Amino acid sequence: MSLRSARRRDLRLVPVAAAAWVAASVATHAPEAARVVAGCLWAGVVVVLMLAARARRGSLRTAAALAAVALASAGGVATQVAIAQPARALAASLAVEGGRAVTVVATVVGKVEPSAFGWRFDAVAEGLAYGPVERAVSFPVVVFAATRPDGLDLGASISARGTAVRADPGEREVLVVRAGRGIQVRAPPQGVLEVAAELRRGLLRATDGLPQPAAGLIAGLAVGDTSAVSAELDAAMKASSLSHLTAVSGANCALVVGLAFGLAALCGARRGIRVAAGLVCLTGFVVLVSPEPSVVRAAAMATIALLGLVLGRIGAGVSLLSLSVCVLLVLDPWLSGSLGFALSAAATGSLLLAAGPLAEGLARFMPSPLALALSVPLAAQLACGPLLVLVNPTVPLYGVLANLLAAPAAPIGTVLGLAACLASPLPVVSYGLAALAWAPAAWIAQTAATMSALPGSGVPWLAGWGGVVALALVGAAIGAVVIVRDEPPVRAVARNHAGPGPSGSPDRRRRRVRALAIVVLGATGACVLALGPGAGLADRLQTPTDWGVVACEVGQGDAILLRSGSRVALIDTGPDPAPLAACLDRFGVERVDLLVLTHFDLDHRGGVDAVIGRIGLLLHGPPGGPDDERLLKRLADGGAQLTEAHAGMSGTLGSARWRVLWPRASGAGYPPGNDASVVVDVTGGGLPTSLFLGDLSAGPQRAVVASGLLAPGYALVKVAHHGSADQAPELYRQASPALALVTVGENDYGHPREETLSLLTGLGTTVARTDTDGAVAVTLAPDGLHVWRERAPAMP
Repeated sequence: MSLRSARRRDLRLVPVAAAAWVAASVATHAPEAARVVAGCLWAGVVVVLMLAARARRGSLRTAAALAAVALASAGGVATQVAIAQPARALAASLAVEGGRAVTVVATVVGKVEPSAFGWRFDAVAEGLAYGPVERAVSFPVVVFAATRPDGLDLGASISARGTAVRADPGEREVLVVRAGRGIQVRAPPQGVLEVAAELRRGLLRATDGLPQPAAGLIAGLAVGDTSAVSAELDAAMKASSLSHLTAVSGANCALVVGLAFGLAALCGARRGIRVAAGLVCLTGFVVLVSPEPSVVRAAAMATIALLGLVLGRIGAGVSLLSLSVCVLLVLDPWLSGSLGFALSAAATGSLLLAAGPLAEGLARFMPSPLALALSVPLAAQLACGPLLVLVNPTVPLYGVLANLLAAPAAPIGTVLGLAACLASPLPVVSYGLAALAWAPAAWIAQTAATMSALPGSGVPWLAGWGGVVALALVGAAIGAVVIVRDEPPVRAVARNHAGPGPSGSPDRRRRRVRALAIVVLGATGACVLALGPGAGLADRLQTPTDWGVVACEVGQGDAILLRSGSRVALIDTGPDPAPLAACLDRFGVERVDLLVLTHFDLDHRGGVDAVIGRIGLLLHGPPGGPDDERLLKRLADGGAQLTEAHAGMSGTLGSARWRVLWPRASGAGYPPGNDASVVVDVTGGGLPTSLFLGDLSAGPQRAVVASGLLAPGYALVKVAHHGSADQAPELYRQASPALALVTVGENDYGHPREETLSLLTGLGTTVARTDTDGAVAVTLAPDGLHVWRERAPAMP
């Protein structure tokens, strides 16, 4: 059924869902006013119902009833925020910031997944202690950990020791806890959660010996576990719009439901039994992959799509979707700020409303089966693309083609992977099924790698809400060109006999819409062709060629280039290969003669795939576990000469000289991680005298000062730990830098902290930061340092 046939009453709940969404966004960003807002909304419900009772016309009563429902849903959202506010306000009043050591006892309620800081998971705090203060609490937190101890999974009770900062307004979590290696599992998951966790671990064991990178993808396809997916493959999946296959999204749930529904149909089951089979399998799938909020949300969206298609009415599905959005927002108002929630709703809505018309339109240009296959990924791309621009202002040009190519393999890989997971108590069967699942996973991995490597695979786009609106207009134009038909030939002949139709006739309106859409697409294409390559050339022309030090813009992470003569060093690689590769290309770096991995947190080593195979000497901090050892082996296999760094080591880079100042050979009592970061300084060879502090905190910074190894002063200092508050002022006073580099991106920690910036400016130091300035290039000239900033004028 097409969009044109959707009846008005089927779309009545759309404004109700919109009202709930707006109310949730307002209430979560201003929770102090939630109680007043809720009271006003519920009063509005009473007033509207009284007006409805007095209305004589049926249409007025219907409109008033819908208004009352909209106000009630908005009131329910505001009420939920008001109920949660006392506990959240208590958390906000606790004096936990400023780098103070905090211990949080919590229960894990979300999937434990890789992040730029190691591992990330959602939890509900039950107790909190700092200094002499111990409090029983109950509020959501997000925890970042450098390692994943045994038993850390959904449902586990944990103790996290580290530092904490308050989350931004509108976020579900109240505190962000960075625990480093201070995670202890007090009790592993119990009951059905324990069984599900063991099955997932069994699948990882079954895929461990298979060829990479496809082996790491099997668990992602089957149960959404991306812990074994390499950073390079993850970047390729994102660049080719295939990352939804490894997240437990509505698409994954729909695959499970569709397969169960189809198998039941093959067995001759009635429609009701087929639907029941799909829902039972979906419930089991949710429990297996982990019943966290995002998975439950995806399952709800998949259920809505299933019911809408089974009932044979698009409008019924839209009504169910709107109702589901309202219910989910009332239960969890903080979903209003979740990009995943918005993407789920947009994707489901596009499947219900746009896939059919797009298939009909595409069938005019190609065989119907191909049109039907293309319509689903195209509808999803047009609906979700504008939202994804908020995360990455790049449009994946081959996303629809990549999804079309991966579509046949995805259900096969999912089913075989799920079967291998469920059969993990029988290792022989599980290993055999995992081996079979490797083939479709390899096809998807190769598709992602090929599509992401094609020229123009990612078209740069406007950032922010301007980019969202612009891409939405382009999507609407594409939809208009495909869906809006020209006048049928028979009608055209009849009209020619009858004379020209009126200027406002439907035929002329259709032609005008198509013409306008073609103009929009033509103008967009011209801008992309002119500004895409042109912008790249302009960037090249503006980029300095005489640089000595470059702080690459890689997000929340470190990646710093040094050059003396023809020799290049790289200190850390950032969290992602793609931005590092772009920086190396922009500044003309083909080989890295010296790579310094200060430590093994993901924001410092996650981009290593961009340089693997072209590294000379590798200096690294102490490895902290098997994952670090495997990374070192990969680098050695790529030709790097490995050396674990310790204070007293030195060497040359061209005509410059480098020294290792930290860590001490004995380890000085600091475990692998931030406080064992490799600290180096560089002098001579046309480079400014520079000090690079890794992620060192105040304690080891003072030990470096006490060692007597610091030079009398430095022209440039890379500020430790992205400008956190945990700094030793005496080190910066002794270094007395003319320029401080702060390598930082968007983060939840308040980096760089105001007290650190005040410390630097109080010393008369110029601060350059990659989050606001973009890439920063420094050149040593006879008159001092010349600093080029990507997003600011060059300055002496």
